[in-house]
Amino acid sequence: MHELSLAMEVVDLASREASGNNINNILSIRIEIGDICGVDADVFRSALEIASHHSILEHAEIEIIRTPGKAICRECTGEVLVTELLSVCPRCGIIPEIITGGKEFRVLSMLAE
Repeated sequence: MHELSLAMEVVDLASREASGNNINNILSIRIEIGDICGVDADVFRSALEIASHHSILEHAEIEIIRTPGKAICRECTGEVLVTELLSVCPRCGIIPEIITGGKEFRVLSMLAE
């Protein structure tokens, strides 16, 4: 389960940022997870809740922003929603080659006191 290792990295990132900025408490954290980045958002949330015990994020509200998968089809040049990397264009049946969204995995913000 790579979601647990990602969750541990987020806890480490939050701890480093807090330490470097004399922060004692993080109230909330916003994380963007793209629908086609290979991370199950629900599993990641559970893993982050577990990894957060006894850390700077232990009492933080976790907000996960889901980003839909999007791609540009070279054949019909339209932007289409995709649910996986090898989804086909619903208009022409070709696999879109230019991914424009949904591969994101990043911490967007943390609110601290």
